[in-house]
Amino acid sequence: MKYLLLIYSQEAAWALPENHAVLPDIVARHEALQDQLRADGKTWLAARLANTPAARTVVTQAEGQVAHDGPFAETKEQLAGFYLVEAPDMAAAEAWARKIPQIAGGKVEVREIIHSPS
Repeated sequence: MKYLLLIYSQEAAWALPENHAVLPDIVARHEALQDQLRADGKTWLAARLANTPAARTVVTQAEGQVAHDGPFAETKEQLAGFYLVEAPDMAAAEAWARKIPQIAGGKVEVREIIHSPS
């Protein structure tokens, strides 16, 4: 089964001086996790996303579609990145999610992919 591990964090938190010091360690731990997933044949894709000011949201309305700057949802956390992994069940996918390095307050949402073209 395939799972999407969605990484959420507060972009503003990364700008805090105390988090600048841990950034190299977090990046190194992400690289190590990606190496482990690749070696186990469990990962398809992992990526960090650009910050929300660089995002565009396409909204579909009855009259057609329109694009807006930034994300549409008003949330405290922003989607920062993701891992697409293969796991036998939700518990195994959650175990991988727990290994994703984060600063304090970071979250990982685990979602099963219910249909994927082969």
